[in-house]
Amino acid sequence: MSVMERRRTVASYLFLLPALAFLAVFLFVPIAQVVYYSFTDYDLLTAPHWVGLENYTNLFQDDLFWKSLLHSLIYLIVTPILIVVSIVLAIIVNRPLRGMYFFRALYYIPVVISAVAIGMIFDFVFAEPAGLINGTLRQLGLIDKPIHFLTDPGLILYSIMSVTIWRGIGYYMVMFLAGLQSIPEELYEAASIDGASRFRQHLHITIPQLRPVITFVAVISSIAALRAFDEIYILTDGTGGLLDSGLTVIFYLYRQAFRFLNIGYAAAIAVVFTLFTMIFSLINLRFLEERN
Repeated sequence: MSVMERRRTVASYLFLLPALAFLAVFLFVPIAQVVYYSFTDYDLLTAPHWVGLENYTNLFQDDLFWKSLLHSLIYLIVTPILIVVSIVLAIIVNRPLRGMYFFRALYYIPVVISAVAIGMIFDFVFAEPAGLINGTLRQLGLIDKPIHFLTDPGLILYSIMSVTIWRGIGYYMVMFLAGLQSIPEELYEAASIDGASRFRQHLHITIPQLRPVITFVAVISSIAALRAFDEIYILTDGTGGLLDSGLTVIFYLYRQAFRFLNIGYAAAIAVVFTLFTMIFSLINLRFLEERN
């Protein structure tokens, strides 16, 4: 290696050093600490005590953990709904009509609203007996008794999922809108000349052209669904819902760490769930790439 090449190599590493130091302090070291704590009995008040695989053994025998994992998997239903609705909205607001910029901003507003404000809004929407939904349905004569959105164990999780969908539509709509605007208009013109309807144009042109964006959105929205927390905490008043019916893995981790101060057990949950999320994301990505 010449002196010039050596200098360029050293200069390259010097430019990388700040980013590597940042990653080491805020990513690699915390990950290593979590892995270490997962093998200990630690409550923040006393020094960590090594217990080996005891946390993992208890975790795989914990019925509440498996229940929370099931709820996290059910929560993934929001992903296909978000994709379909966001694509439809992106197609609508991509049309060159007057006032479309206003509607684009309107659909994006939920993304920038704080989680606390969203909780207050949907506390009113789901309220019993005279919340927005219950009050409207009773005025229309469609129900006699209020629907218990946030107190019925069979409805809590799905009610919270609807909030996640409402909150995320605008964010993913913008991604699909960017993808739509990169599709050559000539493709639609040629299809129109051939007599293809708007629906068939979107089916055979828009969707295939958006597949890379769909793949990206599917992965990141799935990860976001698996780690949903804010909506659950706010709408269940920090309890996880009646009979733990709104409990997900991330919320269970929070409860173990910050309510029971069972840091070692919470760290084991974090390690297992991180590995599960990574494997799920890789499988999801591979499946979507094969479909493309």
